[in-house]
Amino acid sequence: MSNAKQTEQMQKGAGFIAALDQSGGSTPKALRLYGIDESAYSNEVEMFDLIHQMRARIIKSPAFTGDKVVGAILFEQTMDREIDGTPTATYLWETRGVVPFLKIDKGLEAEVNGCQLMKPMPELDALLARAAKAGIFGTKERSVISAANADGIKAVVAQQFEVGAQVLSHGLVPIIEPEVTISITDKAEAEALLRDAILAALDTVPADKQVMLKLSLPSEANFYKPLVDHPRVMKVVALSGGYSRDDANAMLAQNSGMIASFSRALTEGLSAQQTDAEFDAMLGSAIDSIHAASIAG
Repeated sequence: MSNAKQTEQMQKGAGFIAALDQSGGSTPKALRLYGIDESAYSNEVEMFDLIHQMRARIIKSPAFTGDKVVGAILFEQTMDREIDGTPTATYLWETRGVVPFLKIDKGLEAEVNGCQLMKPMPELDALLARAAKAGIFGTKERSVISAANADGIKAVVAQQFEVGAQVLSHGLVPIIEPEVTISITDKAEAEALLRDAILAALDTVPADKQVMLKLSLPSEANFYKPLVDHPRVMKVVALSGGYSRDDANAMLAQNSGMIASFSRALTEGLSAQQTDAEFDAMLGSAIDSIHAASIAG
């Protein structure tokens, strides 16, 4: 069964997870960075067609294989679409050897206690059932921490693990993502509060289950090692969070056992105007550098 193979690939994690999950709000910016401005599309349907073409180009590139890219996080519309006539998740695993994940959150609430919880997800059970049927291995849900506020951070972690339990109940593996904003002055203090809150919450995960964690690169190298080594944690992955690829790679290489899950830092420098040879070369060097940083620790 592919699930056992996928679990093994994620546990070994000798590579990184590509985050290809920009959603409605962040799609125009992702397209702009790719060299396609707003004048190229006149509505949301055309916009999502263009971003799917970009993602399909990345996924089909010779460099994008399970040897270095162990997983990929998809946006819901990407899961529902096809690449060369094959559903995206199936194509990823069967053709590229890449484990498919799905972004499930529906955006963020307004900030309270320096933190942003996820908006309610009343349709989540239906989405998770659809994801399981589509061959999705796991999910990703994001909250944001912008202050070292104990109450705010506890609320974020409580909600994340509550959603995580719902994901686990559908046989999927949740990637819990409480992102710490990298520009805040009390980032290290926020990370200390977050680590403690996650360690406490991991005790609620059933003994036969595992979750994954997606965290901002820590101010202190190996700060999240207790999480990396925790028996309920399948893998700790790092988000680039606004750092350039070079900076993110340099920081990641100092953190043993953490692998990358980069979005913008992966697609940096890619352009719709590039020939396939130029595009594949640029993507290949990005993948090589992120892979090297992921296995360095």
